[in-house]
Amino acid sequence: MATLDSKIPAGPLKDKWTNHKNNINLVNPANKRLIDVIVIGTGLAGGSAAASLAELGYNVKAFCFQDSPRRAHSIAAQGGINAAKNYQGDGDSIYRLFYDTVKGGDYRSREANVYRLAEVSANIIDQCVAQGVPFARDYGGLLDNRSFGGVLVSRTFYAKGQTGQQLLLGAYSAMNRQISRGKIKMYNRHEMMDVVIVDGKARGIIARNLVTGEIERHSAHAVVVGSGGYGNIFFLSTNAMGSNASAAWKMYKKGAFFANPCFTQIHPTCIPVTGELQAKLTLMSESLRNDGRIWVPKKKEDAEAIRNGKLKPTQIAQEDRDYYLERRYPAFGNLVPRDVASRAAKERCDAGFGVNKTGEAVYLDFSSAIQRYGKEQAYTKGLDENDKELITKLGKEAVANKYGNLFEMYEKIVDQNPYETPMMIYPAVHYTMGGVWVDYNLMTTVPGLFAIGEANFSDHGANRLGASALMQGLADGYFVLPYTIGDYLSDDIRTGEIPTDTKEFDQAEKEVSERIEYFVNNKGEHSVDYYHKQLGKIMWNKCGMSRNENDLKSAIEDIKKLREEFWKGVRVPGTSKEFNEELAKAGRVADFMELAELFAIDALERKESCGGHYREESQTEDGEAKRDDENFKYVAAWEYKGDNEKAQLHKEDLVYENIELKTRSYK
Repeated sequence: MATLDSKIPAGPLKDKWTNHKNNINLVNPANKRLIDVIVIGTGLAGGSAAASLAELGYNVKAFCFQDSPRRAHSIAAQGGINAAKNYQGDGDSIYRLFYDTVKGGDYRSREANVYRLAEVSANIIDQCVAQGVPFARDYGGLLDNRSFGGVLVSRTFYAKGQTGQQLLLGAYSAMNRQISRGKIKMYNRHEMMDVVIVDGKARGIIARNLVTGEIERHSAHAVVVGSGGYGNIFFLSTNAMGSNASAAWKMYKKGAFFANPCFTQIHPTCIPVTGELQAKLTLMSESLRNDGRIWVPKKKEDAEAIRNGKLKPTQIAQEDRDYYLERRYPAFGNLVPRDVASRAAKERCDAGFGVNKTGEAVYLDFSSAIQRYGKEQAYTKGLDENDKELITKLGKEAVANKYGNLFEMYEKIVDQNPYETPMMIYPAVHYTMGGVWVDYNLMTTVPGLFAIGEANFSDHGANRLGASALMQGLADGYFVLPYTIGDYLSDDIRTGEIPTDTKEFDQAEKEVSERIEYFVNNKGEHSVDYYHKQLGKIMWNKCGMSRNENDLKSAIEDIKKLREEFWKGVRVPGTSKEFNEELAKAGRVADFMELAELFAIDALERKESCGGHYREESQTEDGEAKRDDENFKYVAAWEYKGDNEKAQLHKEDLVYENIELKTRSYK
């Protein structure tokens, strides 16, 4: 049986990573040519890892289910990427980024991993600038920064509202260089269906060619999974509709522990749900909270009048607006962490102050920023500061320079001009902090099986700070895994090529084929989405922004029942020997069903509130999350035992030697 050994190096926190790199085993350049590595996923984590490993000399096979690596969901990230450069001279440092990240995660992450993340953050920016990523620059040509939620400094580097796209194109270009050299063999439109374990080690995968339906065997000396998170377990989320948890779930069922599945992030600035037929939610960047002020009417009658179309938000006087984040959290205001902002919005809407037809929306207003920037521009240019029309014009231009593409996107979706009318936003599922358990080397409890980026659990605790997802993905891929994987692979230089004509590959392929044939031959009555939507409603209503014991117990039973109905009643048209997106979706939703149950079990087990996990039984008098450090200061790592009811809980105790454990406050 696998056990938890985090392999955190000894010594002072600031020296751990340097000393670890100095002491781990290496593979010399000539021997790297003898070693094969499979990388699943080509987002920022997978793409940067594949490029870096190939650059080092390993033979890399990279897989993505999209038609191109540049279609990975990382492309959708808007706001920015954190790094402790202190370009603004506002007191930032490696330690402060480390502290903000641990505090933002509500003290449920490993000190050593988070400090390493902060330490390598500055290198990421240098790497990306060298690749040509067009980060925003100030008037003097230096790289610009803006602030994000949960911090008191400006450390977020950005490229308008397209940061993820630009960073992914940088990683993609690095991949392309290695593809042209023959060091990366790229498998587009291929989905990992299972991981193959030989003599206790990960030695390959079973993949399905999504175009032809062919089942393929691929071997390697190590398998790296950077397949993203499981936010689509809620059906409606900010994730791309193809994003799924299947690769991570296959790892779990082959022996890799799954950690903290209930730690899910709700993002506060999503465009609200508009109807039952909606299949995707759109996120407005957290960067908008730098200049946008969040409010609802102070009077319920005003909110009701707005919902009924009898009143416009611009007709609400300033004194009749409740800037509730500024009121409740004066130190951080609109830039409190995502979990805090989300719960505050839900509280106002639940109390009857929501501003759209469903009552589930608050305003994000830029009128103050437009006036502030307009006056600044007028003063700088020596123009009349009392000319209101001029001030408004200049202010809108300044806001457009910072956020223009985001405003355009909002207007296309909502058909309202956010320069004239405040945006409407509401919390939605975004990122998952839970994931496959990994040690300090990013290896799972299965030797040779690694998880990177959002697919693992390691760096964000119970809540992720904004602009830290891109940071972790690139840190893992460019600067951590290329070192640590060598320590494992140094024992494989004489192993030789891994054969695929073995009983382990035979059995794995047989199981994959049987499952696929079951779906196409099952003559049920309902589509995959029919069941996925029901699962999403169970998860959102009972495992969403707030949770309680009765709802969680009910959710577990509801999910079991729904899963039974799914396997009996799902209908997949077409065959297995063709491009069949409904078939691919069926397999992913089947995995979501199982993961959802473990999610609810984990949430029920954790009888405390921390970060995005808010148990109604555990809150302060003023409604804030109330941790229980005495009983729950651990990582919950679940081991598969045949089904979720038998899953075994392992606890990795979290030790804080460099940060004082205290109640998180943003007031």
